[in-house]
Amino acid sequence: MFEQRINIDRMEQAVALFGSFDENIKLVEHEYNVTVIGRGSELKVTGEPENVAKAVRALQSLLTLINRGEALTEQNVRYCIGLVNDGAEDRIESLGGDCICITSKGKPVKPKTLGQKRYCTAIRENTITIGVGPAGTGKTYLAVAMAVTAFRAQQVNRIILTRPAVEAGESLGFLPGDLQQKVDPYLRPLYDALFDMLGAETYQRYVERGNIEVAPLAYMRGRTLDDSFIILDEAQNTTQEQMKMFLTRLGFNSKMVITGDVTQIDLPRGKASGLKQVMRILQGIDDIAQVQFTGRDVVRHKLVQDIIKAYEKYEEGNNHGQDPRYHRK
Repeated sequence: MFEQRINIDRMEQAVALFGSFDENIKLVEHEYNVTVIGRGSELKVTGEPENVAKAVRALQSLLTLINRGEALTEQNVRYCIGLVNDGAEDRIESLGGDCICITSKGKPVKPKTLGQKRYCTAIRENTITIGVGPAGTGKTYLAVAMAVTAFRAQQVNRIILTRPAVEAGESLGFLPGDLQQKVDPYLRPLYDALFDMLGAETYQRYVERGNIEVAPLAYMRGRTLDDSFIILDEAQNTTQEQMKMFLTRLGFNSKMVITGDVTQIDLPRGKASGLKQVMRILQGIDDIAQVQFTGRDVVRHKLVQDIIKAYEKYEEGNNHGQDPRYHRK
């Protein structure tokens, strides 16, 4: 058995590294089939040489996060392990420390992955940002956090959140209530993010003043949006005409963020996605950024990553996502 040691400067680092009931260390041990023992200011890692080398790199990456003031969770421990497995653990230096917003409950909102960090930087530095990737990568939540930050800093006067009210196998006409009540379920993720950032009372006050607007995409037609932070969510469900309409609403001193997942298009068959088209059309234009998230950027339950990978593998095995059921005679 091979053995390698890591020196730890302070006892607090060791406590944070091990976590409650040694949960963080157990993840590393299970991933690399090694044994990690803490003795005073030293960690001893034993196992097969290659596994020990990777485990030591993972532990050092976690110590880097701790030194940057980050609290370890199962998600970021697994993320560090993933970076080590990809040979990219040196990039962990650039992660952590950046608080982009404080929620109504005093919780800091920070990018948790390198993809999320690129996304927040792109929003900060560009007028239009397109964020595309699978569910659970924080596209909507971080965009709302950036919008609230810009609003609190008086960089914009309004936050406008919109998404297409596209039915996924259901009909709006069969839902109870008036038009607003019919479309509210489609806008619920946007409400949830705003409530988290501002609190329900503050949110309601800003809505009454006209500083915040949450509305279906159809309500954007014919408007010019100056001094606004505008977020288009679920953009994969826009038609090409709707996407052009939305982009041409951009006014002076405004920002736009467009988010979507091109693997979850609910448009009727034969209707092309405006998000797919706009990614090609606007590629390479100054002041417009495109950020692609991957399964590695998923910050939900670990099973969400596994589900995404399983679907990707299935689609690759079915001629790039063309289900053979669609080729019936």
